[in-house]
Amino acid sequence: MEPIDGLTSTNYKAGSVSSLQMAISSVFSRWDGLQMAIENQWGGRDSHQKSLNLVSDVFSWFSYSKPPLYVEDLENLLHETLLLSFNTEIEDGSIEQVAEQLMMIYEENLVGSR
Repeated sequence: MEPIDGLTSTNYKAGSVSSLQMAISSVFSRWDGLQMAIENQWGGRDSHQKSLNLVSDVFSWFSYSKPPLYVEDLENLLHETLLLSFNTEIEDGSIEQVAEQLMMIYEENLVGSR
């Protein structure tokens, strides 16, 4: 995937920030691997809180990483978080799919906030 240029946290309007956070949360709520990890408490009793932290971490990654942003870096963030926070290694290709979806949503929000 091509890198994405040109976003800093100041490029976002308030509605776009909220919209991006909600979109990230929505993608994660439909991600079977993550939902299984939460429901089965693979990350311990605070698995739900860890999933909320992941939403925040991904939002921060989009907001504060220096462009260009690469999907591979997002995949690494997701993989590392699942491994360290949820003791889960997902090898079904869903990490890559989720990262692609998030990058597309990010691009849509970036264009919409200009």
